[in-house]
Amino acid sequence: MVLYLPTDWSPEKKFPVIVEFAGNGNYRNAYGDVSTGRPEGSQLGYGLSGGAGAIWVCLPFLNEEGDSLAITWWGNHPDRRPEATVAFAKRAVPAICERFSGDPERVILCGFSRGAIACNAIGLHDNEIAKLWRGFFCYSHYDGVLERWPFAGADRASALTRLLRLSGRPQFICQEISVEGTRDYLQSIGVKGDFKFAETGFRNHNDGWMLRPSSARAAAREWLRRVISRDGRLE
Repeated sequence: MVLYLPTDWSPEKKFPVIVEFAGNGNYRNAYGDVSTGRPEGSQLGYGLSGGAGAIWVCLPFLNEEGDSLAITWWGNHPDRRPEATVAFAKRAVPAICERFSGDPERVILCGFSRGAIACNAIGLHDNEIAKLWRGFFCYSHYDGVLERWPFAGADRASALTRLLRLSGRPQFICQEISVEGTRDYLQSIGVKGDFKFAETGFRNHNDGWMLRPSSARAAAREWLRRVISRDGRLE
């Protein structure tokens, strides 16, 4: 687990918390994009806050026994059961809020690639963990759009069961070039929600775009402000 306290952090006030899940490890493509699968290789949540106004933490995916980092997916091959990762998140988020002045009413879950799928697959796994989050930021992939992912419950029926636990909370859903596949999926299953769709405009399958100025980043930060604060500002 990696935790970053913002430049304006103080124990005297409560801060929003951005919780992140990393992409799959052992990934490299023709554009030079690399993903280690480790929490310390992530940067989406930091870029979302800009390093100020919110605590950022990247949680690990765990093996089935809960005693080792899962570099690809979660759990153990072939079933990839999520229970150990879910249980860790249930313990970690309240503990972080208590120890580092996090606001348990303003916790955002975000993720890239594998982590984006995990926003629903892990973050909405059951009613207890679903209650932790105020909003979700899903970049590049979305739970249920494809059924080929190698984890238990990757089918659309299971994904729909998880998605119903969203209960109208906001999601920012973005993709590199086109987000239409996810938009079409959500329309096809008839789930209504507070969904914001965007394209990053970058071809690269990595989360580095969030560290560079762009219209997509501006939209993402505006969304964050709306979700975590009544007056539209990071406090």
